[in-house]
Amino acid sequence: MSKPVGIGICGLGTVGGGTYQVLHRNADLVQARAGRGIEVVHVGARRDNPDCPTGDTPVSRDIFDVADDPAVDILVETIGGCDVARTLVERAIDNGKHVVTANKALIAEHGNALFERAASKGVDIAFEAAVAGGIPIIKALREGLAGNRIEWLAGIINGTGNFILSEMRDKGRGFEEVLAEAQQLGYAEADPTFDVEGIDAAHKLVILASIAFGIPLQFRKVFTEGISKVSLQDVAYAEELGYRIKHLGIARRSDSGIELRVHPTLIPAQRLLANVNGVMNAVLVEGDAVGPTLYYGAGAGREPTASAVVADIIDVARGLDNPHASRVPYLAFHRSDLPAEPIVAIEEVETAFYLRMAALDQPGVLSKITQILSDAGISIEALIQKEPQPGADTVPLILLTNRAREGLLVKAVAGIEALESVRGSVIRMRVEPLDG
Repeated sequence: MSKPVGIGICGLGTVGGGTYQVLHRNADLVQARAGRGIEVVHVGARRDNPDCPTGDTPVSRDIFDVADDPAVDILVETIGGCDVARTLVERAIDNGKHVVTANKALIAEHGNALFERAASKGVDIAFEAAVAGGIPIIKALREGLAGNRIEWLAGIINGTGNFILSEMRDKGRGFEEVLAEAQQLGYAEADPTFDVEGIDAAHKLVILASIAFGIPLQFRKVFTEGISKVSLQDVAYAEELGYRIKHLGIARRSDSGIELRVHPTLIPAQRLLANVNGVMNAVLVEGDAVGPTLYYGAGAGREPTASAVVADIIDVARGLDNPHASRVPYLAFHRSDLPAEPIVAIEEVETAFYLRMAALDQPGVLSKITQILSDAGISIEALIQKEPQPGADTVPLILLTNRAREGLLVKAVAGIEALESVRGSVIRMRVEPLDG
């Protein structure tokens, strides 16, 4: 049997500690599946983790000592962030080490350069844990679905946002109340912006899209909208119309290019994706040969994410004796012979829409609204008009449109908001059938 592979883990928090423990607990199983021993030979951590005793394993307070250690064959980066992590990964690559990372921000924002650097040094960067925690969606796209032309994918890829929307629907609790609980439970950070405003999901979506469509990582081109403005009213009205609101990352191939968008979305209540609740993640992928496939599981957490990290370690270890060029490429820079596909501007994307507005309770108002939509070429699929509340002079008016180009819808909404009979802003969300 080949000599054991030396593993250096940088960061001993939730993911790093979980990785260390899984490697030790399942050492015999990992060795059998990798075809050689896997040994943690060095840990880099600013402080000890009482939940993860490291025994006799050397621990350095300077994580760069791990990147410079000749005994380390694979560096596992779990420190998070971009600046220090990027420098660390570059150092490891330059020292001829393979890298396994759970850092979606690092890959989404700097992956193109890092992968080129890795290729020039003949090493790999593996990042299964960067998207959807323990769900092996990267390997599914890269390997299991390799024979398919991917048409589109849609995913619940942020557990915090999914927990909040699930609680709002199931228990009738407001956004701020549920967010506070999510923070107490450790699902959301003290500053929850990355989760609730869609940035975390956008990082993950751009990685999925790069693999699915063979395009460079283009994080800055992802249209991103969070859930902080989703109200209990909208959750209830969506249910009444037969839909549920989920925060989705959507990547779709169209005649104009590739759509990359993250936003609250109404999806039919009977769809499997609509019934993914709590902190769970799920990704629905449509391939031309296989049709729709759904990948579901824990999208975060100590051992689910460690599961993905260890799988990558085994994957890299298996290939250490093979020429680098023979391995399945991770990203599109290996495919420079293919023409680049443009990213579609959100104004050019076509979806159906949910619209909610407060309109004066008087004759002729509805006809003015529908005329504005008609003039824009937008037809109405469904309409709900509620009774006015006691003492109120406006009524809630809810519309579902048929598919329309976003730019036309935005102009139509501006015209509706300009009517004297419509008060305040028109709330709008996109609707996706997820059936092709």
